[in-house]
Amino acid sequence: MANALSKPRMRLSRIVEMNLGFLGIQFSFGLQQANMGPIYRYLGADEATMPLLWLAGPVTGLLVQPIVGALSDRTVSKWGRRTPYFLIGAILCSLGLLLMPYSPTLWFAASLLWMLDAANNITMEPYRAYVSDRLDESQRPVGFLTQSAFTGLAQTLSYLAPSLLVWWGFDGDLIDANGIPQITRIAFVAGAVISISTILWSVLRVRELPLPPEDVARMQAEPLSPGTALRDFVAAIRAMPTAMRQLALSMLFQWFAMFAYWQFIAFALARSLFDTADPASSGFRQAVLLTGQAGAFYNAIACLAAFAMVPLSRRIGAQYLHAIAVTLSGLAMLAIPQVRDTSHLFLLMIGIGIGWASMMGNPYVLLANAIPPERTGVYMGIFNMFIVIPMLLETLIVPLIYQPLLGGDPRNLLLMTGVMMVMAGAATLLVRTPARAA
Repeated sequence: MANALSKPRMRLSRIVEMNLGFLGIQFSFGLQQANMGPIYRYLGADEATMPLLWLAGPVTGLLVQPIVGALSDRTVSKWGRRTPYFLIGAILCSLGLLLMPYSPTLWFAASLLWMLDAANNITMEPYRAYVSDRLDESQRPVGFLTQSAFTGLAQTLSYLAPSLLVWWGFDGDLIDANGIPQITRIAFVAGAVISISTILWSVLRVRELPLPPEDVARMQAEPLSPGTALRDFVAAIRAMPTAMRQLALSMLFQWFAMFAYWQFIAFALARSLFDTADPASSGFRQAVLLTGQAGAFYNAIACLAAFAMVPLSRRIGAQYLHAIAVTLSGLAMLAIPQVRDTSHLFLLMIGIGIGWASMMGNPYVLLANAIPPERTGVYMGIFNMFIVIPMLLETLIVPLIYQPLLGGDPRNLLLMTGVMMVMAGAATLLVRTPARAA
């Protein structure tokens, strides 16, 4: 096994430092999840066709991550194999975050989202692969679930940022000429700083392990190029492990559901709790703030749940733990449309948080133990297709069914997402994981 002798066990503090950059990546994602729907509505987007404006995420993920994953497997540089991608992605991400809340038009904001998602995708899969590079099989659950914990922490902060500004005295109703609140602008600027600084800390504090000479010789014998990356990608698809193929159905249901949830939860709460669908109303802005607070709470739950899942994953297995967690999330989504007060809403966010913690950790534990270590980057990129293809399907299908099947009501869409999350739990139980080596 490649690098098997060069993977000394790491202290938990070093694993935390290694994954700190993931906090910056996920802070950026959290800002998008909580604010892009409202930003689009402020700039005049129609609610029914909203998913089409989110195409940037799945399309860039579909195109960028597999290619970058394959390229990073073959990269030989003085900075390391994965680090160049961390840095390039972080710089582009910070620029996108700085510009987004100043968008003057809908097309400008949609274009910036393409840049922002491309930047996040450049960084994401090399970061996933980095965990497998640095940690042996026994420590990978800790590594991936630490990333899950940082996802919860980062998105707690990003979802909560506008509300924190209001609590500190900023006027939540102060808007610019385009209707975008000033507190949104400040939150995005903070995200730009956090994104670049955490990546820099991570790569400077925990550097990549040097590659064995035989691996360097193999890579240099066939120089890095789009052609070699494409051949690696096609070969990896053909040789895809059975457990990875079987995960596809569960991933389809859970990521279709979660993407739709992010897009429509603010609109559902605006109707249920504030009796409005008008993006120019104060009630709508209150619903957006409440969505951020609820999102912060479920991400805080996810942060704590991720650490609790480390011993549970070892005891009952990542497969069964994931099935239980996403089922709880689905039951919570089914109940949200009936909520009439904030206390019940936050109670349901516990289920969402447990499911989200598992989604960001346990499938990667199952994957990392099933794939050859020398092809980690390309397989992590391919696995991301299991995420972005459901997202792409959601952006194309929901506009078609939103009026005729869902009555133009986002609360009905949440009922659909709840059913799909329960189905994802059932599909996870069909996965046949490889036996552990003695």
